[in-house]
Amino acid sequence: MTTYSKLKPKKVLFIATRQIGDVLVTTPLINKARELWPNAEFHFLGYRGKLEMLYGNPDIAEVIETSDRPGFKEYFSLFNRLFQRYDLAVVTQPSDRAYLYGLVAAFRRVGVLGGHPQGKDAEDNHKRSKSEKQNAWKKLICMHTVDVDYFKQHVIVEKLRLLECFFKNSAELFSKPISVTLPAGEPLSPAIVNELKQPFVVVHPGPLTAYKRWPLAYWQELITWLVKQGFQVALSASPAKQDVQLNHDIISLLDDDCKKQVINAAGKLTIPQAGTLIRNAVLYIGVDTSITHLATACNTPTITLLGATPPTNFGPWPNGFRGEQPYHLRARTQTIGNVTILQGPGECVPCRKAGCLDKADSYSECLDLLEPQQVIAAIEKVLPTQ
Repeated sequence: MTTYSKLKPKKVLFIATRQIGDVLVTTPLINKARELWPNAEFHFLGYRGKLEMLYGNPDIAEVIETSDRPGFKEYFSLFNRLFQRYDLAVVTQPSDRAYLYGLVAAFRRVGVLGGHPQGKDAEDNHKRSKSEKQNAWKKLICMHTVDVDYFKQHVIVEKLRLLECFFKNSAELFSKPISVTLPAGEPLSPAIVNELKQPFVVVHPGPLTAYKRWPLAYWQELITWLVKQGFQVALSASPAKQDVQLNHDIISLLDDDCKKQVINAAGKLTIPQAGTLIRNAVLYIGVDTSITHLATACNTPTITLLGATPPTNFGPWPNGFRGEQPYHLRARTQTIGNVTILQGPGECVPCRKAGCLDKADSYSECLDLLEPQQVIAAIEKVLPTQ
């Protein structure tokens, strides 16, 4: 690998054209880039509505938003805005569009390359060969690339390795504690503040896709147990229709006494406000979603319910962890720092597919078999009962 340790870019563009959580996990990369180039100006390009995780980030001078499906006029306007404006583009997603933005924006580029893992049959190997051909032009336009490994390499390490060509010794990337940068907090609305009382637990049941959901009856049992132990429950959710409905369905299963101890915050919190709420909680419990990554960054004790997702790739990063891999690929329960990851049974866990049917609205048997008692046992290890 060629070393470019003497390169001192004046303006750097970070590109993350994906979801909210994908933006948050770039912050350790930004932190390390700031150590490398203390006087450089950093900008960030991402999708409109997905960049709240950068709110108040002291290292980002400018945030550039674009549609996830821009038309010709928006493309033209964006290209004019970006054209050769930067000394370096850091492409943190393997999509063709992200690379196209990097090509337009900067003189030099580093980027993440997607791919298909080495398989055991001809179909898998054909997919791998196809992805390698699709990546050829991306390698050609970059001074350095990093391959995705969905089972062995954590996504935060993947992002940090984009900078390894700028170090004489790449081990320096992991020699210090690695942390995720929180968005700046915002005050909660008076309506929520007036309802809250300590101690409270934040529960976030809604993932982006159905195959990451935990069964409704399990949430009912868990929340009922928490209330009986003397905890108030703040039930958070995004403003998305399916998440608001999920919270409504869970609350409808609770008895009247339990409902009195549950605050439904669905659609009532910005990302910065969610951070404020979680920072003041005694515990956070959630599924595989961006808010769970936010919770670990808040240094709040966090219990994460994972199904198909490999914790070794996208498990919430334990703040201050030093090294390249916090987690085992498969373990019913594992705790690193303030993060506990729970997985269901099965040799297929984690499969990294979209549930058992490999589609967004699928069920996941591993989550169906991850029973409330396993979560309760984890809570009892983290928190004293009231």
